[in-house]
Amino acid sequence: MPQIEWLDQYSVGVESIDNQHKELFERINRLLDACAQGEGKKVLPEVLDFLGDYVVFHFSTEEKYMKEYLYPEYLAHKKEHDNFVETYKKFREEIEKEGAGVSAVIKTNRLVVDWLKNHILGTDRKLGAFLKEKMPSK
Repeated sequence: MPQIEWLDQYSVGVESIDNQHKELFERINRLLDACAQGEGKKVLPEVLDFLGDYVVFHFSTEEKYMKEYLYPEYLAHKKEHDNFVETYKKFREEIEKEGAGVSAVIKTNRLVVDWLKNHILGTDRKLGAFLKEKMPSK
């Protein structure tokens, strides 16, 4: 399976957020590598555990910035986060019932890669542009 490459267009311009996104790319790439070697089912539980922790940590980072700098689109952005968390929970329950088969690996890849492309390139980039104007330079 092809890797998802970090491109400059994914950068939101806020170092802490970009670093968290890069970590997500690395973890998903490990899953993709494992899939290419026929080991996707073995690595999937680790990736799902990471995702569960990641969304709590990463979303709270973004939401903290949005509140601190009075981001006008906070509610809409938070709703996207909440929707992803719900999707993740349902997906995790489904895998726990059905097992970590090939279809679960494919669904995980699709869920996360689609999220990355759509959320980062749209919603998070808008947040990043706003924060770059409001945050003190480092």
